Amino acid sequence: MRKGDKTKLHIIMKSAELFNQKGYAATTMQDIMDATQLTKGGIYRNFSSKDDIAMEAFKYAGEVLWEHFSRAIQNCHTSTDAILAMCDVYSDTVHNPPLQGGCPFLNTAVESDHSFPVLRDQAMDAYRQMLAFIQRLLEQGTVTGEFSADMDTESAASFIFSSIEGAIMSSRLTLDNKHVRYARNQIQRWLLTFKPA
Repeated sequence: MRKGDKTKLHIIMKSAELFNQKGYAATTMQDIMDATQLTKGGIYRNFSSKDDIAMEAFKYAGEVLWEHFSRAIQNCHTSTDAILAMCDVYSDTVHNPPLQGGCPFLNTAVESDHSFPVLRDQAMDAYRQMLAFIQRLLEQGTVTGEFSADMDTESAASFIFSSIEGAIMSSRLTLDNKHVRYARNQIQRWLLTFKPA
């Protein structure tokens, strides 16, 4: 990797953590300079604006999450196991989240709702990809006979993703991982109701 590429990646990685912890609006260029130990000129040689950095940082944060999810499910043999393994990525969301600051999907969705439409579009795309991935896992479960064929996989995927995201928010707010654990256990019990008779 060339020096310029390393510098750009360094800015993206440090900014992703900053944005995820402080939010896009609250993070200043001075914060980015402090975190990266670069001058303003050093940053602007790689990015045209803070918005440009924010978009690349969100993309990077999504890639980090996908790496965690991919590793978590690689040895799973059933759809249920894969979904629960994905939940387990956030089992210690209070002290050891995949990315400091919590879930970038949730954080970005809340903050960019009206104030940052371009980033909102990116968050929407990431949300759709995650929902589609969970739905494919569920569809695979219907094909293998793990779940009944009449399962509404779209609504089930939405419920699962919404449940775990809400639990992440609750656990981070209360500084107690029990909410993520509760959600995982309820998802597991709920999926059992779709077992064929």
